[in-house]
Amino acid sequence: MIKERLTVFSDSVIAIIITIMVLQLKAPHEASLGALAPLAPAFLAYALSFAYIAIYWNNHHHLFQATRRVSGGILWANTHLLFWLSLVPFSTAWLSETHFARAPVALYGLSLLAPSIAYYFLSRALIRAGALAPKVAEAIGADVKGRLSMAFYFCGVALAFAYPYAAMGLYAFVAVIWFIPDPRIERRLEAEGEPD
Repeated sequence: MIKERLTVFSDSVIAIIITIMVLQLKAPHEASLGALAPLAPAFLAYALSFAYIAIYWNNHHHLFQATRRVSGGILWANTHLLFWLSLVPFSTAWLSETHFARAPVALYGLSLLAPSIAYYFLSRALIRAGALAPKVAEAIGADVKGRLSMAFYFCGVALAFAYPYAAMGLYAFVAVIWFIPDPRIERRLEAEGEPD
């Protein structure tokens, strides 16, 4: 199967997810800068969710740049990831509407945990199918960073019921971890002599 169709579909879904999130930001009816203050929770929730969607898009792009072919199983694993990502706008909206209340913060953590698990399954499906260059599959390895992120999300969900702001700090910390470039795949692609 042609991987470009998968990547174009994925890019389209991710673009729609971002569009839905930004449409949830409602402009104030007043013409003063002070009218923006009540929108701070909504903007912060949007900014963090946007960062997460961007991180997934970036990593997805790199992963499929290194992919040589796709199978039916890989298509389903990718669709599984997109399903969980598509729920992020809902949890973001609830989070911002409730000003980071306990249950919404916990649900938000679950909406971050689920795509991380799905992304892990997707990378394993690519490795199992032999769809990645051997050196790239080796570079992904045990995915310590991904597993650590899942553990942080789980801790954040548990923490949300007692300390919701601490849980949000933990979610933000995981995003920062993923902003730090991970050159494993690019290094392996260069070693394989494949184009960027």
